[in-house]
Amino acid sequence: VYRICMPGTGQWNGDLVVYAHGYVGYNEPIAIPEDQLRITDDVSIPQIANGLGFAFATTSYRTNGLAVLPGIEDLLDLVDLFSRRYGAPTRVYLVGASEGGIITALAVERHGAVFDGGLSTCGPVGNFQSQINYWGDARLLFDYFFPGVIPGSPVAIPQAVIDQWDDVYSPRVEEALRGNPSLRDQFLRTARIPAHPTDLDKTIEAVLDLLWYNVFATNDGVAKLGGQPYDNTQRLYRGSDDDARLNRTVPRFAADVAALRTIDSYYQTTGALSSPLVTLHTASDAIVPYWHEPIYASKIAAAGAGDQLLRRE
Repeated sequence: VYRICMPGTGQWNGDLVVYAHGYVGYNEPIAIPEDQLRITDDVSIPQIANGLGFAFATTSYRTNGLAVLPGIEDLLDLVDLFSRRYGAPTRVYLVGASEGGIITALAVERHGAVFDGGLSTCGPVGNFQSQINYWGDARLLFDYFFPGVIPGSPVAIPQAVIDQWDDVYSPRVEEALRGNPSLRDQFLRTARIPAHPTDLDKTIEAVLDLLWYNVFATNDGVAKLGGQPYDNTQRLYRGSDDDARLNRTVPRFAADVAALRTIDSYYQTTGALSSPLVTLHTASDAIVPYWHEPIYASKIAAAGAGDQLLRRE
């Protein structure tokens, strides 16, 4: 599903903004996620782009869930479709958030001849494997401090948990977090989850969002990566009241070699930019942490492309 929005007659500046949307649950229908296009009830991203004179285009991608690789292909097809219908734009800028953020970074790295620049916001651009391990650690450590609240494990999610997440398991998680401040604080420290310093509601909301990704992305990711990608065999956890016991008793999971090879070959950024890229990141992001930014900046410096990156937080 795609959408093209043009400025008023005679107002197009000749440039195209293409939007790469963020993660959508694998079990949702294929559609453009309208909520991701809205800034407020009355203001949308297409309106802003058109108001500045840019053409705007976006697509649903052909699949939901882990959609990085097909997303890049679908965005390339979208630019081609736009060019055939309206003529080749003078410049094409790719903008993406969250999963769309890494899609943007990878697409600008790999297809600089198509995309003249990019804006990657809050994407796992530094290290995709580390992002998977961060999500897995969050689930693993929640299960350690609050055993029995969520059935299954970090690497295998029962269908019943997916089906009943909103009605049953999300409320259970919230109840557990609110009911034991000491365990909650140990969990946040050991999992290195940014906590809001003064607003418990926002902290709990962030944890619920983080665990949502483990519940809805794990099985889909295993299928698409060709194996189980989470690995904590060498991890040393710190921040609990008894780290020795934690590290001695916490379950250990080894990633499948096939999944690691797939990630290394297709999902890791290189920093080799031939077109400019702006990255934006919320410093307190609990879903895709800010530490991706310095990692990616180091990659770009090593690739000799430092003049192509502009960071904002």
